[in-house]
Amino acid sequence: MSEPMSPSVGQAVVHLFCKPFPDFNGDAFIAAVKDAESRGVCVITVSMLGHKADLAVMGVASDMRELKKLQTGVQHSGLELVDSYVSLTEVSEYAKGMPQEMLNARLYPQLPPAGKNAWCFYPMSKKREHKDNWFTLEFDKRKELMEEHGKSGRTFAGRVIQLVTGSTGLDDYEWGVTLFAVNPDDLKEVVYTMRYDEASAVYAEFGAFYMGMVTPVEELVSQI
Repeated sequence: MSEPMSPSVGQAVVHLFCKPFPDFNGDAFIAAVKDAESRGVCVITVSMLGHKADLAVMGVASDMRELKKLQTGVQHSGLELVDSYVSLTEVSEYAKGMPQEMLNARLYPQLPPAGKNAWCFYPMSKKREHKDNWFTLEFDKRKELMEEHGKSGRTFAGRVIQLVTGSTGLDDYEWGVTLFAVNPDDLKEVVYTMRYDEASAVYAEFGAFYMGMVTPVEELVSQI
């Protein structure tokens, strides 16, 4: 047997965006999700809106091999992966000195948050343009800008839960951002508000946005 493939700190995360083939087997999909959960994987199933995908599966586990088993089970149930994203939970370098319980909440999140079924995912990176190169700024300046950015986000406490996962060297962007909210307009408002912060307005680059609703897997199957 292969040894586990686990981050030294935190957990591995995979986002799978899917559309059903004509031979999609709902019972097999449910079984794949339940099997992963029995092995300790946190699985969040999402009913998607728009043309990009019909459903999403978000998996969080300490062992990447368990996420691969989940992915294989999803595919064998007759779902086509039209997009995906791989990342790791992490603590930002700008968060050092925070209480350990707050750091643990980022490394080992309890998902999904109760009552927040509006769901959004997007990847992002920081710019490397010659005059707007985030990585040539001094650390103290970057920290100042991120503290301003975080202050904007905290105004949505109780309405939005944000999970930022690191993907440098793992996927096409540097971070994946997953948002859980009470209402869909909370998602719109938090992204709109935080885009005015200098860290975002000047230095951020965004990938595709995916929006959906956290939905129990049995109910999700009945909608496909």
